[in-house]
Amino acid sequence: MQPITRKLVTIITEAVIEKDLTRELENLGVNGYTITDARGRGSRGTRHAGWEHGASIRIEIICDEEMARHIATYLKDHFYNTYAMVLFTTDIEVLREDKF
Repeated sequence: MQPITRKLVTIITEAVIEKDLTRELENLGVNGYTITDARGRGSRGTRHAGWEHGASIRIEIICDEEMARHIATYLKDHFYNTYAMVLFTTDIEVLREDKF
């Protein structure tokens, strides 16, 4: 089985928008994602995972390059000005081409 190249899109944002954000991602055509609690410090201060209104989440999506660009553009246009959010992409190799 040969690995194929895909993009890993990582979004770190406020936990309070999880439902709205995942609904929007699904509307964009995202088939799957993984969400974990996140904590740390950035330009908007310290974020704690234990308090819902100050908590952050990390969403990871494996997709092709076109979808990664589509996600990034949409989130920049619709979420960046209102919510603490960072998005980055990484080139990865996956072994199950049919899944991604």
